[in-house]
Amino acid sequence: MDAVASLTAMDVRGDDVSKVVGPATLLAPVSVAASSGTCLVLRGPNGSGKTTLLRILIGALPPTTGTATVGDATADERDPAVRAAVAALVGAPATYRDLTLRDHLVLLDATWAGDADSCDDRVAAALTQLGLGDLGGRFPHELSSGQTQLFRLALTFFRPSDVLVLDEPEQRLDTTKRALVAEILAARRDAGTTVVLACHDPVVTDRVADRVVDLVGATD
Repeated sequence: MDAVASLTAMDVRGDDVSKVVGPATLLAPVSVAASSGTCLVLRGPNGSGKTTLLRILIGALPPTTGTATVGDATADERDPAVRAAVAALVGAPATYRDLTLRDHLVLLDATWAGDADSCDDRVAAALTQLGLGDLGGRFPHELSSGQTQLFRLALTFFRPSDVLVLDEPEQRLDTTKRALVAEILAARRDAGTTVVLACHDPVVTDRVADRVVDLVGATD
């Protein structure tokens, strides 16, 4: 974890970043920033570049112009320090048909060197937090659409991180579950995590956002 410690202030920044592929402008130039213990919400219509911007901020996509940073490092998911600092749900995470929900979290815990003695209790708590406590023995393909989204969020929240980046975490969730996710995000923010998310839901936005940026003018 020494590499993570080198990222002292967990600010996430995009300075004049854009993305152009051939004749298509996926993201018009924009500057955004979120510091530790704050939440930045990105809004805008489909095609405005929200997902593209999130992918740039987590280092999964190089910008055409500008720079993106996580802490003191250039945003690059190949950098071990960045990879360890950032937990992101931007697109569907990899899951395994022959592993239960509980198995997935145990595997994730081992990947990030969690304490084996307390793993079972923490896995149970992580599932219960999102209303999946009775579903730990199910396989991912046995879940409903809303349960699948909650499981993806559980995978993202469970691993250690200083930065959370989420693309529409409210999608496919009913009003009660959206409020639950908003409370979890607010608690993480208040505990010092840097939170960046694209979100269409005004209730979630009102609960968690310290700053809102509206993206306009790009076409996918």
